[in-house]
Amino acid sequence: MGTAQPAFPLKPDMLPEPIQTLVTALERLPGIGPKTASRLAFFLLRASPEVSGQLAEALSDFKNKIAFCQECFNITTAGRERCEICDSGQRDPAMICVVEEPLDVVALERVGVYKGKYHVLQGVLSPIEGIGPDDLKIKPLLERIQRGGVQEVILAINPSMEGEATAQYLHPRLQVLGVRVTRLARGLPVGSELEYADQNTILRALTGRQEMS
Repeated sequence: MGTAQPAFPLKPDMLPEPIQTLVTALERLPGIGPKTASRLAFFLLRASPEVSGQLAEALSDFKNKIAFCQECFNITTAGRERCEICDSGQRDPAMICVVEEPLDVVALERVGVYKGKYHVLQGVLSPIEGIGPDDLKIKPLLERIQRGGVQEVILAINPSMEGEATAQYLHPRLQVLGVRVTRLARGLPVGSELEYADQNTILRALTGRQEMS
């Protein structure tokens, strides 16, 4: 007989320490609550050593073999200074698309129409969470533009309250550098995120981008 799944939620003192440590670690992941964390922990307890070993190896490789591009701050393979997009001679260096997270780059690349380069802010301004301009990759963005050659900056920031605040913060600082500043068209509903939008919606938002006023 297999190990029975527990009733939820379990009190910490009901679990052996190694399981509770794993449950606590899983709860830190976004979208994972106590019940889901407990189910995952007990799944791994019942799983073969091969399954848990592959997961442990994948997590170790993930942290040891992934780095951030030193130009656009997208993810890349450890040991590379610049990602494949920044190194590509087929991408238009006169156009930079500014996004919040690496997953937004994945969403835009999936559409296959954007041929410029990217800049990943690694978040948005959020005074409630204590995230200010110095916590984001804003200064490197401005430095990239100051080096010359950039003609348009597309602010492909998610249309959330924090995203709007970030776009409004960036707009005047980009304008004074003499570049065209555009935003994605409103094909994206307010409060939505690029990574969850379908390809047609992203395509309409990108091709219909407008000057930011």
